[in-house]
Amino acid sequence: MNANENKNKMGLKQVLSAVQDGLFSAEDFIADCFDRIESREDEVGAWQCRLSREAYLEQYRGNREFFEQSPLKGLPVGIKDIIDTADMPTEMGSSIHRGRQPVDDASCVTLLRDAGALVLGKTVTTEFAYFRPGKTANPRDLTRTPGGSSSGSAAAVADHMVPVALGSQTAASVIRPAAYCGSVGYVGSRGEFSLRGIQPLGQSLDSLGLFSRKVEDIELLRGVLLRRQNPFDSSEALKPAKVLLCTGEAIGETSADMVAAIRQVESKLVAEGVEVIEPDLGNWLSELVAHHGCVMAYEASRNLAYESGFPEQLSAPLKELIETGLATSRDDYLASLQAAELIRQQLFERYSDVDAILAPAAPGVAPEGRDKTGAPHMSRPWQVMGLPVVTLPGLEDAQQLPLGIQLVGKSREDDRLLCMARWLESRLS
Repeated sequence: MNANENKNKMGLKQVLSAVQDGLFSAEDFIADCFDRIESREDEVGAWQCRLSREAYLEQYRGNREFFEQSPLKGLPVGIKDIIDTADMPTEMGSSIHRGRQPVDDASCVTLLRDAGALVLGKTVTTEFAYFRPGKTANPRDLTRTPGGSSSGSAAAVADHMVPVALGSQTAASVIRPAAYCGSVGYVGSRGEFSLRGIQPLGQSLDSLGLFSRKVEDIELLRGVLLRRQNPFDSSEALKPAKVLLCTGEAIGETSADMVAAIRQVESKLVAEGVEVIEPDLGNWLSELVAHHGCVMAYEASRNLAYESGFPEQLSAPLKELIETGLATSRDDYLASLQAAELIRQQLFERYSDVDAILAPAAPGVAPEGRDKTGAPHMSRPWQVMGLPVVTLPGLEDAQQLPLGIQLVGKSREDDRLLCMARWLESRLS
């Protein structure tokens, strides 16, 4: 790519390198991002609130020396609107919290700002990161859903408005919109990142999520969020030796196009000398879907205690989730937590030499219509087990709509998973 053209389509690390080498300035890149936002935001609707071009440049120029010496150079990021920001409202997709202004930043936002990122704005979320969609359209086809709940973050990155954005996931809120919009999405191992200042839905399931257009940019943000001494350090790309294949049908409804896409990736892996095994997991995956639903409902009904006092301002699906959670016994809730942990242990005892699991990131392409966000079942098993996951773009159906696949790693082996994802990314591009 010519460094003087389509700058806003470049990855974060590519831009930082180009700025460092003097090929263009940070302000040149910022200008291209705002050009894209101003030409597309009325159609895509990725932003809940954002800085104007003038306000952004005022912040950048007012602290230019810091930004020029910082790792992230004052480049823009998007922040999902369930994550607190001291200088912008955090409304969580609900009229209950309209105008809510946090007194400080979430820890993840503080870490990004300290590294020299500049928050361009808050991205649209579904209501309390659950099912009711906001205004966002899928940038690949404006008649389709972008997925949820991190709708705006996925769309803003995929449509080249910002190079990276933060999201969150309790069920499929990062992986599914990344798959539908055609971006890279990453959810860390349970407990990997601080969740201070992020609206909880299910504390046993909630995870911070990252969006980018390149896996290497996920690795950079991960380094920043973990306060590593040099966040730019990364290991070499790693070819997995053995991959466990899940075509999706054992989890739930899967389109023929998605099955074909997974088989296409399987063929690429085999051609590269990777051993791919397709085991009989019995009912494990469908059981995990059910356990996830039980845990999520139970915990959401407690986390949303305040909001339950405003039933007229809650959507029907959210009220149903709360009612289900309140009707769930503590014994059933604990049984689901214990069952999910037992299955995780048995899975990796049986397949201890497997490097990663390959699975669909969504049942298929983004569904038509924007009144729903698509089914979340493809992510539920991995989320309830607390495993790290990366979604990769690069595959499409006959209409050139994205078919996202995901690599699932072992708990706390996030760095290794990302190295394998970077290797596979190069084979899909």
